[in-house]
Amino acid sequence: QVQLVESGGGLVQAGGSLRLSCTTSGRTFSSYAMGWFRQAPGKEREFVANINWSGGRTYCADSVKGRFTISRDNAKNTVYLQMNSLKLEDTAVYYCAAVRRLFNPSTSSSDYDYWGQGTQVTVSS
Repeated sequence: QVQLVESGGGLVQAGGSLRLSCTTSGRTFSSYAMGWFRQAPGKEREFVANINWSGGRTYCADSVKGRFTISRDNAKNTVYLQMNSLKLEDTAVYYCAAVRRLFNPSTSSSDYDYWGQGTQVTVSS
């Protein structure tokens, strides 16, 4: 069983930056591909970014490409989401997800097995 704990959310003005962190339990973090998803009120959960086991392969949704960066530090059992140039439409609860595969190209939430509790990101004008 893998437990995921997100942190780093908060209130930020449009154009600002935040860095989300997701720390996992266990000693096999490097066996998991990781992803970030988000869910705004009244909307479906949507894919944001994913990363393979080593950090060598990443993919971001078009809506955040060029603004958000996903990375990981296997020595710290942590995956990050650096969010720059934040927009009002980035407001959502952000979730970290994991699947025990070295690489998971899927952008579907159903292809991830473990989830964190979420952290709120609110972008104000």
